[in-house]
Amino acid sequence: MFKKLFGSSEKVAPANRLATVRNITVGRTVSLDPLAWRRLGDETQFTLDRDVLDISAQGLVSLDSGQFVHRFYTDDHVMLQAMSDDEAGLESYDFSLFVPWTSAYPPGERERRIWRDRLSAPVFHGAAEELPDYPRFWFAESDAIQPPVTLWETIWDDRAATTPYAKIFQTCMLYARELGGGRELMLALEQQPEGGDTTHEIMIGIPLEMAEFRA
Repeated sequence: MFKKLFGSSEKVAPANRLATVRNITVGRTVSLDPLAWRRLGDETQFTLDRDVLDISAQGLVSLDSGQFVHRFYTDDHVMLQAMSDDEAGLESYDFSLFVPWTSAYPPGERERRIWRDRLSAPVFHGAAEELPDYPRFWFAESDAIQPPVTLWETIWDDRAATTPYAKIFQTCMLYARELGGGRELMLALEQQPEGGDTTHEIMIGIPLEMAEFRA
C-alpha cells in the first residue's frame, strides 16, 4: 500500500528495531472497544465499521522535544497512534484512533498556500469538507496565527525489511471539539513523500483509553 503511494527511500536502520507498543506492531491485530466512539453519539463525525484492526504498516516520528510518535496503519489508512518518551515505545501514553476523511491533490502552489493558511488559523473552518469548525488543540492558549508543525515520518510494512516503504515530510495541525460524550479530534496535514505526490489530508479521531484496545 504505502510503497505504491509514496515510493521507497534510502536505507536506514534494520526494521527489526521497530517498536512494539503494548504488543502492537506490523503483522498483528488490534481489538477495539466500540464504546470508545459510540459514546459520542450522533454528534461525532467519527465512524468505524469494525472493531478489529489488521496492522499492515508502522510509522515513527522523532520530535524535537525528544518524544516519539508511533503510528500503526491498516490497509485502508485507519491509524492508531501513541506517544512515548523512548523510541522503543516501552513507556507509551496519549493513545488515539484516526480514520481518513478527505484526501486531495493540490493542483498548484496557490492551493498549497491556502491550505497552509487554513492550518495556521486558530479555528479550522470545515464547511468545504462538510465538517464543522474545529478549534486548534495544539497552541490552544493563543488566538494568534501559528505556523503548523512540521515533521518527518518513516513508514515500514515489514519487520524484516532493511528499507522503509516511505519517508514523508508532513506539515500538520491538530484540532479538537468537545462533544456531550467526550472529545473529537481532527488532524489536518499536507504530506510530501519522497518520490511521491503532495496531498492534503484530513483525519477524524478520538482519544483512546488503554482499556479500550488490546493486541
